Amino acid sequence: MGCCHYYEFTDAGDRVFAVDAASIKFGPGVLVELVDDVRALGMTRVAIITESALRSIEPVANAIDALRRSGLAIDIYDEVKVEPTDRSFLNATEFAQQGQFDGYVSIGGGSVIDTCKAANLYSSYPADFLDYVNPPIGAGQAVPGPLKPHIACPTTCGTGSESTGIAVFDLLSMQVKTGIASRALRPTRALIDPLCAYSLPPPVVAASGFDVLSHALESYTARPYTARSRPDVPEQRPMSQGANPFSDIGCRRALELAGGYLVRAVADAADHEAREQMMLAATLAGIAFGNSGVHVPHGMSYSVAGLVRDFYPDGYPQHEPMCPHGMSVIVNAPSAFRFTAPACPQRHLEGARLLGADDRGAGDDDAGEILANRLIEMMRATGMPNGVAGIGYAESDIPALASGAFAQPRLIGNAPSPVSEIDLQSIYRLALRYW
Repeated sequence: MGCCHYYEFTDAGDRVFAVDAASIKFGPGVLVELVDDVRALGMTRVAIITESALRSIEPVANAIDALRRSGLAIDIYDEVKVEPTDRSFLNATEFAQQGQFDGYVSIGGGSVIDTCKAANLYSSYPADFLDYVNPPIGAGQAVPGPLKPHIACPTTCGTGSESTGIAVFDLLSMQVKTGIASRALRPTRALIDPLCAYSLPPPVVAASGFDVLSHALESYTARPYTARSRPDVPEQRPMSQGANPFSDIGCRRALELAGGYLVRAVADAADHEAREQMMLAATLAGIAFGNSGVHVPHGMSYSVAGLVRDFYPDGYPQHEPMCPHGMSVIVNAPSAFRFTAPACPQRHLEGARLLGADDRGAGDDDAGEILANRLIEMMRATGMPNGVAGIGYAESDIPALASGAFAQPRLIGNAPSPVSEIDLQSIYRLALRYW
């Protein structure tokens, strides 16, 4: 195993890692079993959370029709916002409160699944919106108890939200992306149907696929769980506990799949094998990072997405500027991994090798460059922007970008080495352009 001494025990460090995972079913056509799973979880009045554009996709339309014919009481909310905001979370919460549902089904990408998590939370335990939001932006209060059953049915080959207890959104008043993190938010069950990915536009496959890749690579290179202080009580052990032997398994396989299939999945919508394998990679990476956490590229992405001014990506709604999550992550990644590589070079080299890079004869000092170059090669092959400048940012934006990223301690603090706000400015500066 790479970095064989990565998990050395110390007197003050933790010696225990926790494993949490949703109940998952995976396979082409699995959505036909949705009614059975709804009934198995005791749901009788069901909220379906989705996006209007998805209702015409055959597997989704068939699943909704089957629920309608089942005799269950269902109501559909299809006004989810791509890259959700606090306002769109609250709109979905109002729907949930009025419906008095005893269970939820989310059918869509990460935006849909995260919106469903928030609606379930705030309708179950009403509170001031920022009470549950991650500190320092919110109060980070614990979820008071269990939520209603939630079956997540992802339709994109990315995000992994069906496997995590995290809901991400844009806080409009501060122009920053942040989130809510709690084990209670993890969906009760996930039905992952690769048929849903066949009709995705190539830019969506690319952005979501790089989110998958980054989940796996950041989790694999995160600080080890043994570097965290031992908690006073087990309940205080964070979800983002750091890299651990369990998360390593999913990370490695997800990186192999992303390296072999991401470019193919973007290049050819008829390459069903590639899109199916990217759906599997998303699930594996989601389980992994749900138990280890991500770090610098994701922390930096929150500012890139939150401060966007005039960027309108192909394949996404064009009525307002936005930067898709996976894209906002990957434009930082080559620069970020050049920074973190000295902390655990063998893990960075192994990540590059799993993605398909040639690392023959490479030493520790080469790790950051080899990994960054492989990421840049894949970015260019899939039409990603040339760094953060490709999304409209300039040198003058770097202080604001770094300030917003530094306000994400759950993410930045999970890096394998300390990262200061000055470091973030340097990483953003080197991420402006790559070619």
